[in-house]
Amino acid sequence: MDANRELINALNQIEKEKDISKDILLEALENSLVAACKNNFGRADNIKVSIDRETGQVNVYAMKEVVEEVTDPVTQISLAQAKMKDGNFNLGDMVSVEVTPKNFGRIAAQKAKQVVVQKIREEERKVLYQQYSSKERDIVTGIVQRYVGNNVSINLGKVDAMLNENEQVKGEVFRPTDRIKLYVLEVKDTPKGPRILVSRTHPELVKRLFEAEVAEIQDGTVEIKSIAREAGSRTKMAVWSNDPNVDAVGACVGVNGARVNAIVYELRDEKIDIINWSDDPAKLIENALSPAKVISVTADEEEKSARVVVPDYQLSLAIGKEGQNARLAAKLTGYKIDIKSESQIMGY
Repeated sequence: MDANRELINALNQIEKEKDISKDILLEALENSLVAACKNNFGRADNIKVSIDRETGQVNVYAMKEVVEEVTDPVTQISLAQAKMKDGNFNLGDMVSVEVTPKNFGRIAAQKAKQVVVQKIREEERKVLYQQYSSKERDIVTGIVQRYVGNNVSINLGKVDAMLNENEQVKGEVFRPTDRIKLYVLEVKDTPKGPRILVSRTHPELVKRLFEAEVAEIQDGTVEIKSIAREAGSRTKMAVWSNDPNVDAVGACVGVNGARVNAIVYELRDEKIDIINWSDDPAKLIENALSPAKVISVTADEEEKSARVVVPDYQLSLAIGKEGQNARLAAKLTGYKIDIKSESQIMGY
């Protein structure tokens, strides 16, 4: 079998196995052979290489201008020679002349190898990029490989992702082969393949975990309206049911807490408060300060601020350790919350 036929057979095989179009490979090969022609002709801007899609026959053509007197044989052809090809040619016309060098089949075979290998790498990289870019802003499961400085290299299957120090939860320590869930922040296309940045601290990680765990969220019955998180410590999440017969909080908690506990386990014992969403800001703020009991809430919708009164014995619970409960409630509701105890209001 001749080399041309072998080339076509090889490309057909690659198309089948690697799912890379034969036409894409042949086009890349034609382009690289044009560049190789520069060595033969001193220039390549008027050269076209054509490979027969069935037989693999390689032909080189030069586009030459019809002139009275030839001063550059690479780009020009005399009127007499042009007329011998076709009597209709006139001065100024462009003629396609076959100029295939003698040893060109061998050059083409060498080039084909380089081009095919390079193109396979490019296409595989492209496929990987497309595969993982579709997971941007979603969760993936990864296997911990090793620490690279303070960052963690995570294997996602066909590629590795990097969990940077600032996306790690304080106090979380990983061992090689640990399986963990991660939120995909960004997928960048680079010459070395997709560069994937992941996070364990992003609030959307918790949101996506609930979406995966709770059937009522998947089918749209229950919506996560707002989420606020201090990673590794506590998350507050406000939920709403579009069906009066479905309890939004109950659906997220699950029977005997099964659903929420699965997520708490994945987040290594981060506390999760799930509250009912309300379009009434005062009610929403009251719910958001849970587990603290509230006497009254006065909300200013324009100023996005609220004053909350709680029983004296509930003040420290409402504010929370180091102010966390109040801080998360403010983040969740979008309101600046001022919490006062009953005796502060009464003035004694």
